[in-house]
Amino acid sequence: MKIRTLVRASVLAGAMAFGLGSAHAAEVEGPEVSWNLSTWGKPRAFTVGLEYIAEQLAAKTDGKFTLKIHYGEALSKARENLDGIRLGAFQAAQFCNFYHPGKNPAWMVLTMPFLPIGDLAVSVKVREALMAHPAFVADMANWNAMPYFSAVLPQYEFLGRGEPPASLADWQGKRVRAGGGIGLAMEKLGATRTTVPATEVYTGIERGTMDAASMPFTYAHAAYQLHEISDWFTANLSPGTSECATVLNKTAFEELPEQYRKLLMDLKPSAYEAQIAAYVDIDKKNLPMFKSNLTEVTYTEEQLDEFRKAAGKPVWDEWVAENSGDFDAQGLLDLIFSEAKKARQ
Repeated sequence: MKIRTLVRASVLAGAMAFGLGSAHAAEVEGPEVSWNLSTWGKPRAFTVGLEYIAEQLAAKTDGKFTLKIHYGEALSKARENLDGIRLGAFQAAQFCNFYHPGKNPAWMVLTMPFLPIGDLAVSVKVREALMAHPAFVADMANWNAMPYFSAVLPQYEFLGRGEPPASLADWQGKRVRAGGGIGLAMEKLGATRTTVPATEVYTGIERGTMDAASMPFTYAHAAYQLHEISDWFTANLSPGTSECATVLNKTAFEELPEQYRKLLMDLKPSAYEAQIAAYVDIDKKNLPMFKSNLTEVTYTEEQLDEFRKAAGKPVWDEWVAENSGDFDAQGLLDLIFSEAKKARQ
């Protein structure tokens, strides 16, 4: 099944249910509003949730409320999307927290290694709770932005060239693309970390300026063709994840009629379902391909326990100590664990 099949099927079902394409009135009446959303790359699993929202907005308003997704950094560089939101250059944008830690310091908690959010349904609950936390809201308020929708990134793994890191000691000296807490965790293994946008990773590995790259497994590696220039992949290192979210310009949101604001929020649960389904679906295609063409690196439970002890709580504690004077860093970590536990009950 293609990545966007679920989205299109949902829109078709909605059209049938509400009589779209006929003379029936829109489900949500309102004025004509055109929004633009800035992102990078191309349509892929990462963007299915947004595509669902955009299509449903148009469907439920009979085309009165449109959200156009601009790919390929057509409106702004990925690292500058929050700047564009603050300037009002567009009404919505995606950003990744580790692209610019200084712009979103509280959001960096979601780069901490070994958080209990490997289950994507649990991850949605945790991320939604965090986006409502005052520290997250305050970070975005600095850019006249409001948190809206998480891409719910899966756990990261590495793809790389050269000798596979069969043991944790083999990471010593490797140059890796790993941001935030994941990067700090890899430094505990002796790796050298670098942070570049996803669009620059292929060139870095191809030219040998980095040995390996961590990305959400498996969709992102395949989306950026890293498997084409890699020799190996880690199957169960799972050092953590990060946060790439969609934010809305606060002024633009507040200027919407109430029914449009409500519609944006009401679409989120179904959009998250579409997002998760897209990741599951693409893994079914990518993982067999990786296994057939690349060396699979699997670590023992003893090796993983060693990694967690060295790069789990020690990295959390360092991050809390560094940020506790600016916001409730420990409270954010505690919230992750409490929300994850609640979501599993």
